[in-house]
Amino acid sequence: MALTAGIVGLPNVGKSTLFNAITQAGAESANYPFCTIDPNVGVVEVPDKRLDRLTEIFHPRKTVPTTFEFTDIAGIVKGASKGEGLGNQFLSHIRQVDAICHVVRCFQDENITHVSGNVNPIDDIETINLELIFADMETVEKRLQRIEKLAKQKDKHAMGEYEVLLKLKDTFEQEKPARILEFSEEQQKIVKGYQLLTMKPVLYVANVSEEGITDPSNNEMVQSVKQYAEKEHSEVVVICAKIEEEISELDEEEKNEFLKELGIEESGLDQLIRKSYTLLGLATFFTAGEQEVRAWTFKKGMKAPQCAGIIHSDFERGFIRAETVSYDDLVSYGSMNAAKEAGKVRLEGKDYIVQDGDVIYFRFNV
Repeated sequence: MALTAGIVGLPNVGKSTLFNAITQAGAESANYPFCTIDPNVGVVEVPDKRLDRLTEIFHPRKTVPTTFEFTDIAGIVKGASKGEGLGNQFLSHIRQVDAICHVVRCFQDENITHVSGNVNPIDDIETINLELIFADMETVEKRLQRIEKLAKQKDKHAMGEYEVLLKLKDTFEQEKPARILEFSEEQQKIVKGYQLLTMKPVLYVANVSEEGITDPSNNEMVQSVKQYAEKEHSEVVVICAKIEEEISELDEEEKNEFLKELGIEESGLDQLIRKSYTLLGLATFFTAGEQEVRAWTFKKGMKAPQCAGIIHSDFERGFIRAETVSYDDLVSYGSMNAAKEAGKVRLEGKDYIVQDGDVIYFRFNV
């Protein structure tokens, strides 16, 4: 599943530091705007404790986690929609991602300059959101010019699209993103064709100081971001990018010890990866045997043959059935044979909608 989340934000909010932590890719980070010009792309493993348990059950020769892709997009500044800074280039990079991780600075540090000279997370959020809204407004207005004449001639399809365009235009004029709107199934198909920036789901990433990570509830800036996110039904992850970068260089045992010392159960990066995965409507199924235990990413709602095709196109083309057991049932009974004896292993056909945590053996014939 080639889906990716783009890391965006104003210059010097910690985007590249966070990206370094996510991928250990060493993307350049420096204290000046436009440090990151070409988008850096990194692949990261999706943390999933279920893989460890399946490995204990099957004792495979190798265990392979599923992965997720992050794109580090350069900082946007006010006027980006009009080409300010490197605006047009940045907007085109955002257009290519499936979801947005919006990094917001929630710490004071006189040694790190702020592009506007003042640290205010809501102003920062609105600066970027407005640039995306302005870019979308331009898209909608151009389309309106083409469709309005046809709509007035009572062209049925044009009338339907015209209604959608007016709804979007009214929302943008109120400086609100398209993702807050509700559309019918038919209207969703129309909107999808516009590739609107503000239709992309957003996860706000509140970047705090090293001192502020243990109790972010005392951080007024973090609380203001959470209140803002609630209004548009988005979520917030609180991280300290600097600490996460340090953690990323440790092995698993050292990492766990470090988190324990900080009094944190789960690293900010693990939360970010997990929530970004969920944001895109992704889930995981597993294949398991003596050779390999492996996690696979799929889009929720996909049927068994489509999921088989993620492994190999021949699996989908020659799909016969999917021998399926839920992760919980398999763990409960301790082995595939015990689960079969208990009647928990099912033979599912072409219309079966795969569920998160399914352990599947695909039968096919080409």
